[in-house]
Amino acid sequence: MQLLPVIEKYLRASNTAPTRFGRDAVRDPRFVLDLRNGREPRRRTEARVLGYIDRQTRGA
Repeated sequence: MQLLPVIEKYLRASNTAPTRFGRDAVRDPRFVLDLRNGREPRRRTEARVLGYIDRQTRGA
């Protein structure tokens, strides 16, 4: 699965800044920027991010 397109879609839909997302989802404000620059997240991190997005979209 490609995580970055899922994150980008969430960022647009929620009007969330990439640094805010990274800070809230994985406690790393550079997370999205690093992904945009080619970083490959671990499976555990990917699951954590997807869980975060799921919780946020269900709560909205």
